[in-house]
Amino acid sequence: MAREDPEPANARRAASGRPLSLGLVQLAVGEDPTRNLAGAADAIADAAARGAEVICLPELFAHRYPCQREDTAHFDLAEPLGGATAEWLSKRAAAHGVVLVGSIFERRAPGLHHNTALIFGPDGERVGVYRKMHIPDDPLYQEKFYFAPGDLGFPCVETGRARIGPLVCWDQWFPEAARASALAGSEILIYPTAIGWQFDLGEDEDRAQHDAWETVQRGHAIANGVFVAAVNRVGFEPTGDAPDAGIRFFGQSFVCDPRGRVLARASADDSQVLVVECDLSLVEATRRDWPFLRDRRVDAYGALRSLLDD
Repeated sequence: MAREDPEPANARRAASGRPLSLGLVQLAVGEDPTRNLAGAADAIADAAARGAEVICLPELFAHRYPCQREDTAHFDLAEPLGGATAEWLSKRAAAHGVVLVGSIFERRAPGLHHNTALIFGPDGERVGVYRKMHIPDDPLYQEKFYFAPGDLGFPCVETGRARIGPLVCWDQWFPEAARASALAGSEILIYPTAIGWQFDLGEDEDRAQHDAWETVQRGHAIANGVFVAAVNRVGFEPTGDAPDAGIRFFGQSFVCDPRGRVLARASADDSQVLVVECDLSLVEATRRDWPFLRDRRVDAYGALRSLLDD
């Protein structure tokens, strides 16, 4: 049984200290892409000025969330991997000497699109690409109309500052994605996100939905001994069908450590920049005391494959 001591003796001995300043840019996204990019640029500059070494933006940050309804005109938002938004991200990373994680609507080929996270190093070079693997198809989250599932697996990106597992939004709910990225070597799972409330179901239901979202990710941190960061949009984005129809993105971007402790949480209502100090040596320290990865019974999990295939 895992010990409940919040600072086990082995953890104190193992922690040599590997400080990392992690920046989370929570944004309200409007109709004008130029203003969206300007706001994101200011937020990145703010995070960098406060010492952030790795900075992440929300999912599809450059424009309003396009998947609330099926509309072929929204494919015009798509860009190639080397397109204008990617170039913008590269320049921002180089200008501030930071690792920058940004999400784009990728046009891979005519009729083939992905929801893609890009990682740029401090020199502006692209060091990682992740195509969202789990694609939702829910009311106001009709992503299957727009995006094919990713085909690059669950990578670990070595950035020179930290080993990052870039995942995206709906991936947050799947323990397999977190486990695969952690086993690949990731120290931080970073989720660019667009999640909120799409129906008026009352405060209790809103609170339950948010708590479920945060709790499952804290569970990923604990089960895998990694830091987890979720970077959300915030504010109301209408579908255009009626004044009150749309998604209320609930913000509350957060970072938790490998023991599941929330280190910082952003507002539910406003754009906000968080800069959070993370000691990456806690990954090793936690895994020494809570050896969940060691004690997996991979020899006994073969039945899972047959169950999934059925």
